[in-house]
Amino acid sequence: MTTAVFHHPSSLQHDTGIGHPERVERVQVVWRALRSIEGLEWREAPSATPEQIMRVHTSALYDMISVFGEGALDADTVLSEPSFTAALHAAGAVCAAVEAVHAGQIKNAFCAVRPPGHHAEPDQAMGFCLFNNIAVGARQAQALGYPRVAVLDFDVHHGNGTQTAAWNDANFFFASSHQWPHYPGTGAHSERGAYGQIHNAPLPEGCGSGPFRAVWQNELLPALEGFAPDFIFMSAGFDAHLADPLGGLGLTTADFSWLTAQISQIAAKSCAGRVVSSLEGGYNLAALADSTVAHVRALLECP
Repeated sequence: MTTAVFHHPSSLQHDTGIGHPERVERVQVVWRALRSIEGLEWREAPSATPEQIMRVHTSALYDMISVFGEGALDADTVLSEPSFTAALHAAGAVCAAVEAVHAGQIKNAFCAVRPPGHHAEPDQAMGFCLFNNIAVGARQAQALGYPRVAVLDFDVHHGNGTQTAAWNDANFFFASSHQWPHYPGTGAHSERGAYGQIHNAPLPEGCGSGPFRAVWQNELLPALEGFAPDFIFMSAGFDAHLADPLGGLGLTTADFSWLTAQISQIAAKSCAGRVVSSLEGGYNLAALADSTVAHVRALLECP
């Protein structure tokens, strides 16, 4: 078995307008870079079903996005006519990846899709995100008989929407490292969830690799091991890279490779290596391409 990359042409049709950082070129450079890795299996993502989306989101949000058309939901979140279709395929990619891992067809997966998802709240699209792809996938894993799911988020921005989705579920672990203070203003240490299953590690601007690795090594990864998940997900944002224009943590490409390997090693011991990752942020195209390749190589090489 190998690592699969889930993608869909609709990611190219989600048009956020001239000058928007979450632009079509992001997936273009990612797809091109990943084609250089031998041994990957490429799969086209299906559309998520309404039932899958509404395990996380309200029917009102689903209906609103389905008919919104073209325009801005807020200052950051812009839609075009094809955006609803792209969002369904982005969430569908994570669900399909879960199903393929469950069926033993692949070892693990990376979903190279857009729009991203981790800011999307159950009742609100925001922060470039329409549906919360990773949370929808986590609920799909639970529906397939993996009750204890864990999401690890290393985007420079806190995954507020995923945290909300996990908050009242003792079997939904969420851990995040993120720049603080920074958008969206959530992710304090004190935000622990109804059952203490949420672990936030806010980091100061410019901290660099040392504090980032230390907080994962000493806090977040031990908490993950203690949770003993049945299925692990990664919100793979690469905007903490030192070259990224929207973040300021100052990480290197090697940091993403290191963390991916650490998480994969825990997955090998805890849940037979069941890991699905999905693209979140990353807005410097060269850094995004390099970081994604490092991340996916680590998935491919994991136990």
